[in-house]
Amino acid sequence: MLIDYGEILKVCCDLTFTGVLHIGAHECEEIQFYDILKVPSDKCIWIDAIKDKVDEATARGIPNVYHAVITDQDDQEVTFHLANNGQSSSVLEFGTHSQEHPHITYVESIKQKTSTIDTFFEKQKIDPSYYTFWNFDIQGAELMALKGASNAIRYAKALYLEVNEKELYKGCALLPELDDYLLTNGFQRVLTNMTCHGWGDALYLRKV
Repeated sequence: MLIDYGEILKVCCDLTFTGVLHIGAHECEEIQFYDILKVPSDKCIWIDAIKDKVDEATARGIPNVYHAVITDQDDQEVTFHLANNGQSSSVLEFGTHSQEHPHITYVESIKQKTSTIDTFFEKQKIDPSYYTFWNFDIQGAELMALKGASNAIRYAKALYLEVNEKELYKGCALLPELDDYLLTNGFQRVLTNMTCHGWGDALYLRKV
């Protein structure tokens, strides 16, 4: 997470979070932050598209770690691209990412079926109303995931998203498009931290 924990806590000081939905789990590095948010570990849902990462997290004793490729479509077969650093893996092909980070390459492609967030909650028989803090780090597919959550997003209070000012991934949403979409869903961007490579993190809060 590029935004300082203290900054997030400051703007969220009047909010209580009952659960976390984290898509793009990777190593589940944010466990410490969710503990600071006072969200119990059994109320944190972790989703990752890389099965090995899910298995590793489960072996470490982390609960509620699921394997799924989250987009705006259900049961669509897509090519998921695995990067040599793991973290840059995506359903989208590299755009300017190849110029910004030339040492990172795709090394494997896997056919996988997609799911929307709403369908994920339904199939797992999980009540989405508990999950009020969302964190998406899915390499350009953040807006796709949000568009597949028309029901569950009603319960979210805060959205922490990786965002792009350049087309790091082909067809990825750029920051103004994400801002516009979330504004229509009642969210406003309150914190932003961009890198020199045209990508960064942003925090959106539901407008009162």
